[in-house]
Amino acid sequence: MVDKLVEKIIENVTKITENFEIILVEDGSPDNSWQKIEQNCQKNKKVKGIQLSRNFGQHYAITTGLDHAKGEWIVVMDCDLQDRPEEIPHLYQKAQEGFDVVLAQRKNRQDNFFKKIFSFLFYKILSYLTGTKQDPSVANFGIYHQKVIEAVCQMRESIRIFPVMVQWVGFRQTKLEVKHAAREEGKSSYNFKRLLNLALDIILAYSDKPLRIIVKLGLMISFLSFIFAFVFIIQYFLSMITVAGYTSLMISIWFFSGLIMMTLGIVGLYVGKIFQGVKNRPIYLIDKIIN
Repeated sequence: MVDKLVEKIIENVTKITENFEIILVEDGSPDNSWQKIEQNCQKNKKVKGIQLSRNFGQHYAITTGLDHAKGEWIVVMDCDLQDRPEEIPHLYQKAQEGFDVVLAQRKNRQDNFFKKIFSFLFYKILSYLTGTKQDPSVANFGIYHQKVIEAVCQMRESIRIFPVMVQWVGFRQTKLEVKHAAREEGKSSYNFKRLLNLALDIILAYSDKPLRIIVKLGLMISFLSFIFAFVFIIQYFLSMITVAGYTSLMISIWFFSGLIMMTLGIVGLYVGKIFQGVKNRPIYLIDKIIN
């Protein structure tokens, strides 16, 4: 796949310019991807290879590539050829209309029905919790001006979600509909569990809305408690109080215990992320660089 990817990128980028570089980041892949990258680097000095010391994750691999990119315009894309290199000239042409970011909008996503439904719900909830507009038809694929990438690279927080960071830095952004190809080899590493962890990272890193929801929930429960207390006082003076039942008592205990545990858990997650951030560890570690 690496050979075909490089071939197609060169074929399409040369329609724009002869002055370009291709940066391939190997993020602890279990297959022979690095050997293929080495071979392509030997054949063509425009191809640069970076091997990370272990698997850091997709968005950390993207950061690695961006930190080493030197061009005025930078294209970010996945290596599975679902992001079609044939779209690069179209993205560049759109950018010449005065945009700093042109995001590829997949109009015919080549994913199964359940993944599309889950993705739709995932991004709807994410948009609400982060207060940003997350589009399920848009991922990392797009063309970005150097000043946008420099702004993103200045953000050195430990939790890195590239599309959210691009939205945060702003600049003139637009979308362009592109064709989405079927995956040629292998399968996506983003299963339900990994997407759930990704969503949790995004929410904790870019939103305080869960904490706000807890505060509102606490106020609402306090308000209801005052109402119930007022009702019970009236019943007491009217001699209408009956002995409280075991069931209602246990339900109340379990409900409020669960609520307290959930609240402590959410606060604990935020504290944990702060702890990770103050360690000031490097975002990624490089094992080898070629060209």
